[in-house]
Amino acid sequence: MEKPEKMETFHITTFGCQMNLADSSTLAAAMINRGYRRVNSESEADLIVLNTCSVREKAETRVLGRLGELSRLKQKNPHLRLAVVGCMAQRLGSQLLEQAPCVDYVLGTDRVFDLPDVIRNSNGTQTILTTLGRENIDTITPIKETPFSGFVTISRGCDNYCSYCIVPYVRGKERAHSADFIIDSIRKMVADGVVEITLLGQNVNSYSCDGTDFPALLERAARETDVRRLRFMTSHPKDLSRKLVDVMAGQPKVMPHVHLPLQAGSNRVLQRMGREYTTEHYLEIIDYIRGALDYVCLTTDLLVGFPGETGQEFEMTLKMVEQIEFDSAFMFRYSARPGTAAARLEDDVPEEEKIDRLNKLIRLQNQVSRRRNQREVDQVRFSLVEGTSRRDKAVMRARTEGNKTVLFEASNAAAGDIVPVRITTADAFTLHGRMEETL
Repeated sequence: MEKPEKMETFHITTFGCQMNLADSSTLAAAMINRGYRRVNSESEADLIVLNTCSVREKAETRVLGRLGELSRLKQKNPHLRLAVVGCMAQRLGSQLLEQAPCVDYVLGTDRVFDLPDVIRNSNGTQTILTTLGRENIDTITPIKETPFSGFVTISRGCDNYCSYCIVPYVRGKERAHSADFIIDSIRKMVADGVVEITLLGQNVNSYSCDGTDFPALLERAARETDVRRLRFMTSHPKDLSRKLVDVMAGQPKVMPHVHLPLQAGSNRVLQRMGREYTTEHYLEIIDYIRGALDYVCLTTDLLVGFPGETGQEFEMTLKMVEQIEFDSAFMFRYSARPGTAAARLEDDVPEEEKIDRLNKLIRLQNQVSRRRNQREVDQVRFSLVEGTSRRDKAVMRARTEGNKTVLFEASNAAAGDIVPVRITTADAFTLHGRMEETL
């Protein structure tokens, strides 16, 4: 594992959330700054990095499956090195090497950006670094995800400790960038051509630094920078304030999209989950958002089959979905995460029942999403062009203000443009339209 004389190449595969995508971009910048070259194909790489997620068992299973494939690739190419970084590395530590001995570097969430130094100092030995509290948040410089969009991480870690969630254990306690650092980061991105920025945190609503809360930070970002579009995620219902909604209503730069995880429609289940809000409180937030904003898209996370969830309580979730009418949802069945409080509960909902409930929920949400998208028809949405459709290069793919994908034909639109698109048809997942030449 001695470093070769030639410049090394690397490839990063990211699993999980937008926070992981942002971390991968920052890691890539750190690698490039140290003389490594990023490549698009694993076959070209001297180093393959898997940036991992531990939120659900399925995410870890995917990583282990990928490592099985890479171990065979490594047998053919002994020079190849493998790094597993992020949440799964943090959770498993040395246990990961027992399951995948082909891995050379295991770096937890606070050590991800140390990878270039670890490679240099490893002296040909496997390295495991998972100590929390070693990360200096001020060294985490925001990086563009595309030439026209980027993430700015405003805080890292989480203090909520929902009973089913592994994040606080693998990400550590919440710590925040200063408001000035964040504003300066946005300005630098805008100067580099970025038109849309997403502010990221495990719970952006709990952001607090030197007397600045999240609504004040968002308003500063809108007023004091030239960024054209601002987004944020993820929000927690117990902390989302009316003050934040008022900022959204008063600042056109803030896109009308709120991702607000509900998780369950039963107060008893929410209490067992440690969510610290009720369905009544959640509905009050939704009513205020829709009353304050002329147009808004609401998305959510939903978890079925939590320990003790009865059939009647699952029906409560279905009723909430019908009542609220989310534009879309991420939907999952419960799987115990070792080390969490819920893992000590009896997992008494049979797997077949979990799958049945999840399928019912997906069918219902798809119906609701189709209804919501039909309301977009004949509306003009100012959409950020991301590129061409994966299926048809003559068709452009863009993202509306409400964060919906829209496909349209246009010969004079390029990635990074914000263009008016009149919606002509819609299904449950995608809008279709035509670009308006004049309004």
